[in-house]
Amino acid sequence: MSLKAWRDIATPHKDVQKGLFKQSEFAADITQVATGTAPEEYQDAEKFFSRTYITEGMRLLLISVAQRLSGNGGDPVIQLQTAFGGGKTHTMLAVYHLASRKTSTDKLHGISPILDEAGIHELPHARVAVIDGINMAPSQQSVKKQGQKVTTLWGELAWQLLGDEGLALVKESHEQGTSPGKQVLVDLLQRAAPCVVLVDELLAYIRQFELGKSYSAGTYDSNISFIQALTEAMKAVPNAILLASLPESELEVGGTMGQQTLTALEKYFGRVESVWKPVATEEAFEIVRRRLFEHAGERAEIEGISRQFSDFYRQHAAQFPNETQSNEYFERLCRSYPIHPEVFDRLYEDWSTLDKFQRTRGVLQYMAFVIHKLWESGNRDALIMPGSLPLEDSHVRDKSIHYLPGGWQPVIEREIDGPRSAAQTLDNDVALFGGVHAARRAARTIFLGSAASSSTQAARGIKQERILLGAVQPGQSIGIFEDVLKRLRDRLHYLYSEQDRFWFDTKPNLRKEMESRKQNIHERDALIPLLKDRTTRLMGRQHHFAGIHVFTQSGDVPDEYGIGPRLVVLPTEFAYSRTESNQAFQAAQDILRNRGEQPRQKQNRLIFLAADFDVVSRLKDQGRTYLAWKSIVEDIENGSLNHDMTHLRQAKQSRDAADSSLSQLIRETYKWLMAPVEEFVKGKPTLEWEVVQVSTTTPNLVDTIENKLREEEWLIYEWSPIFLRNILNQWYFKDGVTEVSALKVWQDCCHYLYLPRLVNDQVFKNAMNQGVASEDFFGYASGKEGDTYLGFTFGQGSIGGLDGEALIIEREAAKAYRDKLAADAAQRARELADRNTDNSSGQSDEGGGSDVGSSGIAHPMGAGESVGSSAGPEAAPTHIAKKQFYGTVSLDPVKAKMDFATVVDEIVEQFTLRTGVEVKISVEIEATSSDGFDEALQRTIKENCNVLKFSSSEFEGE
Repeated sequence: MSLKAWRDIATPHKDVQKGLFKQSEFAADITQVATGTAPEEYQDAEKFFSRTYITEGMRLLLISVAQRLSGNGGDPVIQLQTAFGGGKTHTMLAVYHLASRKTSTDKLHGISPILDEAGIHELPHARVAVIDGINMAPSQQSVKKQGQKVTTLWGELAWQLLGDEGLALVKESHEQGTSPGKQVLVDLLQRAAPCVVLVDELLAYIRQFELGKSYSAGTYDSNISFIQALTEAMKAVPNAILLASLPESELEVGGTMGQQTLTALEKYFGRVESVWKPVATEEAFEIVRRRLFEHAGERAEIEGISRQFSDFYRQHAAQFPNETQSNEYFERLCRSYPIHPEVFDRLYEDWSTLDKFQRTRGVLQYMAFVIHKLWESGNRDALIMPGSLPLEDSHVRDKSIHYLPGGWQPVIEREIDGPRSAAQTLDNDVALFGGVHAARRAARTIFLGSAASSSTQAARGIKQERILLGAVQPGQSIGIFEDVLKRLRDRLHYLYSEQDRFWFDTKPNLRKEMESRKQNIHERDALIPLLKDRTTRLMGRQHHFAGIHVFTQSGDVPDEYGIGPRLVVLPTEFAYSRTESNQAFQAAQDILRNRGEQPRQKQNRLIFLAADFDVVSRLKDQGRTYLAWKSIVEDIENGSLNHDMTHLRQAKQSRDAADSSLSQLIRETYKWLMAPVEEFVKGKPTLEWEVVQVSTTTPNLVDTIENKLREEEWLIYEWSPIFLRNILNQWYFKDGVTEVSALKVWQDCCHYLYLPRLVNDQVFKNAMNQGVASEDFFGYASGKEGDTYLGFTFGQGSIGGLDGEALIIEREAAKAYRDKLAADAAQRARELADRNTDNSSGQSDEGGGSDVGSSGIAHPMGAGESVGSSAGPEAAPTHIAKKQFYGTVSLDPVKAKMDFATVVDEIVEQFTLRTGVEVKISVEIEATSSDGFDEALQRTIKENCNVLKFSSSEFEGE
């Protein structure tokens, strides 16, 4: 079922549609009706009842009046005491029209059932006297049509009931200003019966009398005595009735004299009164609907709309008040249609507490303005809700603030509603908000729910659930309105919030102070240090980076090979933009090419992170906001800013919210990863920048950056030897060059932007190890003497160190060198075999007994043995299997690196290539200086020994 607009179902009265109503038309004046000068809707009994909803209290009262006038019981005196605007005068008018019988009762809407309930078939015509305290004064006389002069209450009563006859009955007391006795009044009432006496605004009249002072209308005491006598006389006349209105609000009572008078009147009325039941909020639905709408709509359509609202509230139960979950709330929606029940609840519960706001009358006047403006503007809301109030209209705005203390007009115009209001600006700026007028609807709802509240209330404002109830319609996203409340809280100067409650006030909140402080925050001295600190904290641990440099000058970014690359976070003024001229490229290039005044060597060790140009201004503004709130909290706490604990709590909440937003905004701002590369154009390297965006929603920024670098292959974590071979062939093995320093290749990868960017030297070593283990890539040597490669490896084994002596050998050259080594080894084997053969032949021919042969090889023969002797098998030399070897060698310190490699190849590998052999190597270093070692050298040696894990190291001697 579609959500039809209220204007497609309900139709306001013509005067409401066209705005032809007058405020006075909603203020019934019983004297005007009695004198025949009231508006037609009040003067004409038939029209009056057609627009009057007979409430429960009015129904019971009319039954009592009808019974009393018929002599069938009923209350003799009824006191109407309710809050200002509670329907007292309107009820008196109903009694007036019913009693005066100028129109037959069958034409009075709703009266026939009342008479039936009272058991009355025909209601007698009654005389009616109207005493209006507002139209009388103690020192004034009233001149009637025939020239009669009336000065007292009892004279006015007698004249209205019986004219000259009545005046004659009270002539003496009237002239002397003394109250007539009870019996005189009984006689008067009996002659006039059936009769009704309607006394309105009695307190306003009597409180004018000063104690001890005599007026033409009598004295204070004589008037109080008259009321006592009148109420007693009413009991004695079975078909006479008195209705008197007494105020309930302090505004109507008025001062000490008014309170004293009210106490006295309540004392006398209390003896015989029947207190009238005031209008209930639920009854107000129908009163307003009957008076303002010609046709509220068909029941089926009303129930359809109400059901959609009710279902919506139940589907989102957590966001709305508990009362909306009951079927009773569905019934309330139906009864109040086309006005949302929340409008009535706020007006009757909150606004009726205002001194000048009259309950039913005030609601009627206010809603007449609202409905007229909504009808005129073509409003398409499903219900008239708090969020629908057109506060931008001057008439509605003026009527809204009429009941409030001064200062509300600028609050509405600047913040809540209207073309220059902050709420409308927010709706215009954010499409999601503007599509449903979220900011204005929320602000209007807060105004209606909080403007009438008192600063002395324990919990001020309106809960978020009630704001949503007053602003959101079925089918709209609740999240949009929850979001807009946060935006309004952070933007408006007169909106307060605490926990989940919001309220407007005419006093500016601390936001104005905050905005003022924002303007004075120095960017270089305060803002940039804050952003640097917060950005550094956001980076967290460094992972594979050798360093993360936030807002660092080029001279302070190290130029080292390092254990990993370096991430340089550019300052906010050097932001990246796809459309604007990119200051980020120039700033990054300056750091890339130079370290301070010196050229940078290791350029391929830098990666850059830049801010988003479109977000920087928001980031700076948020930083200033945080600093401003932080300073406000500090100043309140140290007493330099005079505010109460409520403001301190709000300032802390705002500071913490700004803090959280700042962290999030930094994350959103720094999202452009920039890597420098060089492409060769016409043989010359040209600098280019590769740029990619990193996610702003992942939990860890550095992890995200590393993953993106790996994904884009801007940083190599694993390198295949085939790529190393290709680099070698492209840049090194050409023009007859067949070997290159391994260290130089690694260092070149750190220097030049056209070479791969490796995470660290271990990646390079791993590629070399994999390469030398196969005959497909290249060979390796730990050093070279003349034409001899030391520690040569090709097709098997692993590399030694990565130092200045280590060499990578081109594949074919390594293969040829390996083949040459094999041929040389074969040649030596043949020569050795030949020498062994020659040696054997000499022994056989000569039978020598010497222990040294012609070949120079020592033989294990026993001393003193004669040549040719034969000792037999048991006398043969015994070959004992040795189990341990220990050797010591001294190396030339100048070429120790090369010599040690030879020792490893020729001695150590002989053992390590055998299974089951455990080899331990210890290196002893002894250095002596006749001049002694300076402290710098000692410190360097000790630090390096610690790094290299020497088991012991110390300097001795003085």
